Amino acid sequence: MKIVNAEEKHIPAIRDIYAHHVLHGTASFETEPPDTHEMLTRLKKIRNQALPWVVALEEEKVIGYCYLTRYRERYAYRHTLEDSIYIHPDAQRQGTGKALLRYVIAWAETHGYRQMIAIVGDSNNQGSLKVHQQVGFTEIGTLKNIGFKHGRWLDTVLLQRNLGEGNSTLPSDSGMML
Repeated sequence: MKIVNAEEKHIPAIRDIYAHHVLHGTASFETEPPDTHEMLTRLKKIRNQALPWVVALEEEKVIGYCYLTRYRERYAYRHTLEDSIYIHPDAQRQGTGKALLRYVIAWAETHGYRQMIAIVGDSNNQGSLKVHQQVGFTEIGTLKNIGFKHGRWLDTVLLQRNLGEGNSTLPSDSGMML
């Protein structure tokens, strides 16, 4: 497996992976899968913010992807990012998610970010909760019954991970894209 920056050529595979999760899972609270044009728009938006969107490739086939977004847009949140990760159903439980998360965590730390948030859809999503905990995230709370999909109420679980020095020192904004 190799991890590379997502490119336009990866969008159809990214879209298919996400569509599967939208239609059959509870990790995303979207109910209609976006088309390839919308997924390309999302990729470009993240790239325009100088944030990473990466794919995991197995023999040049996309088996998962992960990207970082700003946790919130207000200036005071500028040192905090949120991750999103989706794995092809055939590639789950094989270390792909952990490798992708480690990659973006390393990227965030080298770029001076201090906190990363994960918002896991569905408190029963043990795979996502476990992979986040394996790379150092701590569960900080659950928002109960805030989504309704596939005929049932869904929670979201919030997890948090220190990056680099975390809050032990004051941040330096040098080198960060604001």
